[in-house]
Amino acid sequence: MFNHKTLLITGGTGSFGKAVLNRFLKSDIKEIRIFSRDEKKQDDLRKKYNDPKIKFFLGDVRDIHSLNSAFVGVDFVFHAAALKQVPSCEFFPMEAFKTNVVGTENVIQAAESNGVKKVICLSTDKAVYPINAMGISKAMMEKVMVAKSRNLDEKGLIVCGTRYGNVMASRGSVIPLFLEQLKVGHPFTITDPEMTRFMMTLEDAVELVLYAFNEGRNGDIFVQKSPAATIDTLAKSILDLFNKKDHKVNIIGTRHGEKLYETLLSREERASAVDEGDYFRIPPDLRDLNYEKYIDSGEKNISISEDYNSHNTTRLDVEGMKGLLLKIDFIRDQLAGKNVEPLD
Repeated sequence: MFNHKTLLITGGTGSFGKAVLNRFLKSDIKEIRIFSRDEKKQDDLRKKYNDPKIKFFLGDVRDIHSLNSAFVGVDFVFHAAALKQVPSCEFFPMEAFKTNVVGTENVIQAAESNGVKKVICLSTDKAVYPINAMGISKAMMEKVMVAKSRNLDEKGLIVCGTRYGNVMASRGSVIPLFLEQLKVGHPFTITDPEMTRFMMTLEDAVELVLYAFNEGRNGDIFVQKSPAATIDTLAKSILDLFNKKDHKVNIIGTRHGEKLYETLLSREERASAVDEGDYFRIPPDLRDLNYEKYIDSGEKNISISEDYNSHNTTRLDVEGMKGLLLKIDFIRDQLAGKNVEPLD
């Protein structure tokens, strides 16, 4: 798939970039370029891997010039650079817009200018029915990706996307918070016990991107059929794994910018989505600016469709959640008593 090819990963010093490095460094890939603005993380990766196949490019997706210089000779791009912490995006929405929206347009423009063959843009379930600045910026990112992809077929560039929920045990998510509270003896803080979230491992995220890489056409967005669990089930699973069933739990109520459940496919998308086994393909809306198509005609199947969300997907019980948790290195290391950091 990547034999003798050059792959560039924007935001490549994060957990996704590291997972791709672990996956492909021993293959016949020619080169993996890590593009990011964090020189400290780049230096850490350089020392950790010490591999001539890895090249580091310091730059920012907001800066088209830094992208253009990094994209020369690149075959494929995984676009993972983003601002994705909900609170920081709420306080600085224009920063989220500049990175997540303008940055994505810059990535696609640089790819087009430099003869790149494929770009995979990574998005999030928070882009569906968004209620916070992070989700809104990611929804706009998807719109930019689809709009830009409309005229790319003749240029030999394919741009498509993936959409998934929070990667389990990632920095800023609830699992590292629970483990820290467990370590220092503080009660678990649960917003709403019945709140549900899609459960996805980092390996699942990489597999989804690779599926999109192999199967994607311009404007497609791919979604994995992920299981979900309530926050109550997640908390009980962690307490059971660490043999702390009597640990105190405080219910604090829903925080600003949070939903009761997340959605991976809207009602409109579900009506047109193609079921491909473990994944859904969302084809792009290819209607043009002929407004009669919007005013005089509709789709009856949308009226009877429902969205695909973390309330109506497969629901994990405590045993199922424990099995999924044990697939994560961070959890296994914590159980073994190792002092390790959550995923970036």
